[in-house]
Amino acid sequence: MNELSAIGELAAAVTGPRRISVLGSTGSIGCSTLDIVARYPHLFEITALTAHRNVGRLIEQARQFRPQVAVIGDESLYLELKEALAGSGIAVAAGASAVNEAASRNADWVMAAIVGAAGLAPTLEAVRNGATIALANKECLVCAGDVFTDAIAAAGATLLPVDSEHNAIYQVFDFDQAERVDRIILTASGGPFRTWTKDAMGVATIEQAVAHPNWSMGAKISVDSATMMNKGLELIEAYYLFPVREEQIEILVHPQSVIHSMVGYVDGSVLAQLGVPDMRTPIAYTMAWPARMEAPADRLDFAKIGTLTFEEPDLERFPALALAREALRAGCGAPTVLNAANEIAVARFLERRLAFLDVARVVEATLEAYSKRRAACGPACLEDVHQLDLEARRDALAFADRSAL
Repeated sequence: MNELSAIGELAAAVTGPRRISVLGSTGSIGCSTLDIVARYPHLFEITALTAHRNVGRLIEQARQFRPQVAVIGDESLYLELKEALAGSGIAVAAGASAVNEAASRNADWVMAAIVGAAGLAPTLEAVRNGATIALANKECLVCAGDVFTDAIAAAGATLLPVDSEHNAIYQVFDFDQAERVDRIILTASGGPFRTWTKDAMGVATIEQAVAHPNWSMGAKISVDSATMMNKGLELIEAYYLFPVREEQIEILVHPQSVIHSMVGYVDGSVLAQLGVPDMRTPIAYTMAWPARMEAPADRLDFAKIGTLTFEEPDLERFPALALAREALRAGCGAPTVLNAANEIAVARFLERRLAFLDVARVVEATLEAYSKRRAACGPACLEDVHQLDLEARRDALAFADRSAL
C-alpha cells in the first residue's frame, strides 16, 4: 500500500488535505519533506515555505508546490523573489518578522527545520498556534528547554521529534510506563573522524569535516557531527523530550547508523528502532502520525549488512560530548551558552579562520567565562534567551579571534 494507512486515507477524505508549513524549506530536511509531499500531493497542502538565502531553490519550490506564502529571510533578496513569483497568486515577503508571521499561519503540521538558534522564534510562533510541530531544530530545546516546553503545554501543541535518534526513541518509548525505563541510548556514527588521531584532526580541512560517511546534511550540522557536538546537543534535547534523568541518557558509537537509538527497560529488555540512514523515514513518521505512511527510503537488507558494531565515544578526541553534558548538569542558561558558542566557532571554522580542534576550545572557554557570572536561574522567557545568546556570541567571537589561524 503506497499511501497512508486506511485510517489516514479516511481522515484525508473527510477533512481534506493536511495543511503544512515548512520552515527552512531549502535545507536538507526541508527538501526531504517536500520530496514526500510531491509523492502524495492529494494528502498535503502547503501553507508556507521559508528560506534564509537560497532564493533560487525557494522560487523553484514555490512554483511547484504553490504555497499561500513564500518568505526569504534575507531582505536583500526580496525583489528577486517577488519578480520571480509575480502573477502566481503566491504572497511573498522577506525578513525575520515575515518568517515569524509565516510560521504563525494556520497549519495543521509544521516542519521546524531552520538551523540554529535562529529557528527558535518562528518555531515558538507555530507552537502558540497549537500546530503539530515536527522538530528538526534541536537548538529550540537546547537554548530554551523550559521556555519551549512550557509554551508547548500552554498551547496544547503536539511535539514530534524529527532527529533520527529522538524519533527512534519516541517510537519505542513507553510513555505510559516511563518509570519502567532504565536508560535511553543515543547512537552516533562517530562522524568522518571516528578513527583519526588527534594530531590528524588538528589539521583537518572543511572538506574533510563535512564528508559524513553515512548522512547527507548541511555544512553546519556536518561539522557538528565531526566534532560530535551534534550528539552533545542531542543529549540535551533528549533530556527535555523524554521523562528521564540526565544520568539515564547514554551515548554509543555505532558506525553503520542502522540502529538509530534504543530504550532499555528495568526487566533487561532493550527496544531499538532500525532503518537505513535516510531522513525521509522519521519525517514520514511525523507527517502521518499517529498513522504510518510509506516512505521512499530503501529497506534494510540484514544479510547484506552482515555486522553491526558498537564502541564507547572517545571523550579525549571529542571533548564536545563532555562539554554538553557538563552544560546540562550546570543548567542556569549554560546550554544556551554552549549552543551560541558552538554556532560561532563552527562558522569561524567554515570561514577557514579557526582550526578544527579549536571549535571545542572556543566553546569551553565561553562556558568557563559564563560560569564566573552565571545567574542563579536560567532564562525565563524568549527575551532572556535572546539576551544570553547575544552575550555568549560576543564572548565566543572574542575567544575565536584569539585562536584565529
